[in-house]
Amino acid sequence: MEYVWAFLVGGAICAVGQLLLDFTKLTPARILVLFVTAGVVLAAVGLYGPLVDFAGAGATVPLTGFGWLMAEGVKKAVAEDGLFGVLSGGMTAASAGLTAAVVFGLAAALFSRSRDKS
Repeated sequence: MEYVWAFLVGGAICAVGQLLLDFTKLTPARILVLFVTAGVVLAAVGLYGPLVDFAGAGATVPLTGFGWLMAEGVKKAVAEDGLFGVLSGGMTAASAGLTAAVVFGLAAALFSRSRDKS
């Protein structure tokens, strides 16, 4: 049942993004920022943690999960390091995912051939 809930919750989050693309004039970049910010805000009010516990990867893989991860990292770092944790906590918590994105992006750039869209 865990896989079903992960699929349904993750699909619902992605469906919201698709609806925003289809029915608003928001650009994909603005929707990305909106989702990450929504993850931070939902983490701050305590709503995203229970969703992660319930849906697992369905809630952590979409962009809202990235915002939640950074907010949780900041909370933990502030508790350990004080005010300096505001600057370092989010990046520390998300460092593995960010490193993977950079490495795989570099690999894709090295092994693909760019060309015009014409």
